[in-house]
Amino acid sequence: MPSVSELLSANLHEVFGNRDALARRKAVDWVYSEDVMFTDPEGAVQGRSAVNDKAAALLADVPSDFVFVEDGERYVGTDIGALAWAFGPTGAPVARGIDVITVANETITSLRTFLIDTSM
Repeated sequence: MPSVSELLSANLHEVFGNRDALARRKAVDWVYSEDVMFTDPEGAVQGRSAVNDKAAALLADVPSDFVFVEDGERYVGTDIGALAWAFGPTGAPVARGIDVITVANETITSLRTFLIDTSM
């Protein structure tokens, strides 16, 4: 039975940070509910395959040295959690954001990704 903290970690590292397509898909199947809703600044998608496709497309469009790292503490409740992250070459991130998840039946049912506003 994965905890909210473990699901936050798996979402970041085993799904969105995983360049191995087969391992990523295996993680997607246990991390998310079948009808998971994922929302980011580009819009919303629903379902495991859609989340897998988003992760694959993200990683396909960046250099191979880009990695996700946790950028602070994990915040957890009984059915919700948040994790800040940084993305880019080790020690020189080009993007920062936060993921907020909702959990039910030991899977992520909702994932919202917010990016740091660099226009300020």
